[in-house]
Amino acid sequence: MTQHTAKHYPQHIDLHPVMHVQGTVRLPGSKSISNRILLLAALAKGETKIIDLLASDDTLVMLGALRALGVDWRQEEQKDPHTLHQVHHVKGCGGELPNKKADLFMGNAGTAIRPLTAALAVIGGDYTLHGVARMHERPIGDLVDALNEVGAHISYTGQPGFPPLHIRSGQFKAERLSVRGNVSSQFLTALLMVAPLMAREHAVSIDVVGELISKPYIEITLNLMRRFGVQVEQDGWQSFTVQPGQQYQSPGTIHVEGDASSASYFLAAGAIAGGPVRVEGVGRDSIQGDVRFVAALELMGATISMGDNWIEASSNGKLKPIDADFNHIPDAAMTIAIAALYADGTSTLRNIASWRVKETDRIAAMATELRKLGAEVEEGADYLRVTPPAVIAAATIDTYDDHRMAMCFSLASLDGAARRGNTMRINDPKCVAKTFPDYFAAFAGIAHDQLI
Repeated sequence: MTQHTAKHYPQHIDLHPVMHVQGTVRLPGSKSISNRILLLAALAKGETKIIDLLASDDTLVMLGALRALGVDWRQEEQKDPHTLHQVHHVKGCGGELPNKKADLFMGNAGTAIRPLTAALAVIGGDYTLHGVARMHERPIGDLVDALNEVGAHISYTGQPGFPPLHIRSGQFKAERLSVRGNVSSQFLTALLMVAPLMAREHAVSIDVVGELISKPYIEITLNLMRRFGVQVEQDGWQSFTVQPGQQYQSPGTIHVEGDASSASYFLAAGAIAGGPVRVEGVGRDSIQGDVRFVAALELMGATISMGDNWIEASSNGKLKPIDADFNHIPDAAMTIAIAALYADGTSTLRNIASWRVKETDRIAAMATELRKLGAEVEEGADYLRVTPPAVIAAATIDTYDDHRMAMCFSLASLDGAARRGNTMRINDPKCVAKTFPDYFAAFAGIAHDQLI
């Protein structure tokens, strides 16, 4: 597998205070888009050429699973060492999978295990899915229940409600499914992506029970399904219907947008410590909800400008505190919790309960590490309240094998207009390989006037 070569990471990285940031960062591909496209391409008729697929641990997991399932894919050799565009080719299987028996290691990739669970349950075979220890603590019961209720045969081989899973062929009678919407939008995404496989003879409707969180991620799913030739009828955010007879067809060539969640760190850096910092690969026409992160930065007083394929952020001095609902952008909202260190008052991040079931319990982890910096933190079931310290304390940051913890806390080394940054030791920096293997090099590339 040549998707990306393993990088060597030290046990920790020391980031010294930085007075000013400025520059341009070309973003890696979106994780959410990359793994959705890989599965849709595998299920489609025809070969799909994918440009700028994210090279990271989570996409390696999906690529490895597809290969184990008999899906033929290859990465183009890059003859020009300076080329920036990775190109992959996936030969679609037309709604079937060649290998009907496989043991699949899913790492800690929620964007891989959840849609694959649904696809394998519907297509049928004999499959086991497992991952790292944290994956076995991340809930999947709502998705399993929804599938088993319409004839799937999915059983737990460990703790009920969580991976590992054993999937065997079932007898599907799927015309109407229901799934809770308030734990993870990935459950609904998984059902939507396999709905055309269930809607062979009858329309299939999926009802959402309760509030649907992270709606922008569902918008990504629906957008990409359309790109592969399948239309979904919506009744608001409560019900989704796929009419019979639709089949995924390769769009031929498809581009992966730059990752909007990854963009948040560099845009926040520009808002904190001067700028301008520009990210390339995502812009005003993005299909990713996390571009709405810039609206939160604007509320905090940053200057934002956007083009078709770029966003730029600059500082206007001290940031203003924010009190806002971040249910729609839970991943990028973590970056706001760090930006709050540079505000001139207390900030409150609301409706972020989904943080609890991510790569780690992000509310607890964020509260613990922010307190190391001297911040006053109030932690609730679904909110975080951050009062900044007068000066950020130097600290050793534990990252909990969570890529976003490592990337977020790099920003606490910024001095900026507030003159508050300090030396940050980031433990276990290799966790960034989940989505952005070159993050620390990219961060160093915008750092100017470093104080050592």
